Amino acid sequence: MSAKIDIRESERGVVRVFLLDLPAQAIERFTVQAGTGEWPLKYGLGASHLNAHFIDVVDLRDLSGMTLSAYLAEGYAIPKANLREAEAQLNALKGHVVIVSSRAFDNRAQTLTVQTPLRWVGTFEEQKGRTITPPLRSKSAKGSGQRSTPDTGAQKKAILRALMIGLAVIVAFAAVSILRTL
Repeated sequence: MSAKIDIRESERGVVRVFLLDLPAQAIERFTVQAGTGEWPLKYGLGASHLNAHFIDVVDLRDLSGMTLSAYLAEGYAIPKANLREAEAQLNALKGHVVIVSSRAFDNRAQTLTVQTPLRWVGTFEEQKGRTITPPLRSKSAKGSGQRSTPDTGAQKKAILRALMIGLAVIVAFAAVSILRTL
C-alpha cells in the first residue's frame, strides 16, 4: 500500500519524515542520485521534482544518544509541541530515516505516492518566523530605519569632478600623441 501526500506550490516550513527500510549497505545507492540521473529515492517518493540539497538521510545510530524528536526540534526548529503526539513513535525508530524539507520540492505542486522501502512517519511544521542566520549585531547593520537620500548637489559635483579629471587625462594623452608625430 502506498501513501499519497499532496504538496502545494505555496508550501513553506514543512518537514516530512520517512523511515527507510533497507540494509545499511544499500542506503547510499538508494538515496544518492546517480550520474545517469537514476534516483531510487525520487521514485520511492513518487516525486515529479526533487532537490537533493534539502533532503537529509540520517542513520539514527549517528545521533549519539540524541533522540530523533530532539534532532528535529533542534536541527529543524520544529516546536516540541508539534512533535509531542509522534514523539514516542519517532524515538522508537531504528535504522535510517529520510527527512524531506518543503524546499526539496522547489515550489512545485505535486502528489507523492510513497512506495516501499519508504514509509511515511510524520509531517511537522517548523517554527514560524525562524531566522536561519544569527542577527547582525554591528552598529552599521542596525541603521537608522530611515532611507537616506544622497545630497544631489554634492553628488553632481563629485560626478562633474570625475568627468573633468577623465577629460584632462584624455587631452593629455592626445597632446602627447600629437607631439610624438611632429
